[in-house]
Amino acid sequence: MVRWFPDAADAESPLKLEELQVLRGQYEKEGDFVGVQTKFNYAWGLIKSDARGEQQEGVRLLSEIYRNAPERRRECLYYLALGNFKLGNYAEARRYNDSLLSIEPANLQAASLRGLIDDKVAKEGMVGVAIVGGVAIAAGVIGSLIFKGARRR
Repeated sequence: MVRWFPDAADAESPLKLEELQVLRGQYEKEGDFVGVQTKFNYAWGLIKSDARGEQQEGVRLLSEIYRNAPERRRECLYYLALGNFKLGNYAEARRYNDSLLSIEPANLQAASLRGLIDDKVAKEGMVGVAIVGGVAIAAGVIGSLIFKGARRR
């Protein structure tokens, strides 16, 4: 029997606006007495969003759950990793994801996310090297032009 596990790419498909509004409505309805599950559901919906501000709010809510509800930490780890990944906080994403993998080494979602994090870090590292290399070449060209100009005088 083949079992399907959603991978980290699932995060790239945001909820429909109506779906997120249902979660937001429930969260706001509960007000100061919002339940942990309601907060988690809303944070999950925000993490899936394409809007950076909503993603940040989702990470903030999940961080509150992580701090205040120790019994829910394990389930927060993946979405904290995912939210930080989407925000470009790769070190934080890796830290949360590695924590989850230390508890559940066979977690396919976390393994998939680890690959995405590693790919992004490697890609950004290559871009950084290319930028530094380009600046060095430009400095060398400018330096040689200045040197040639100084020698002609």
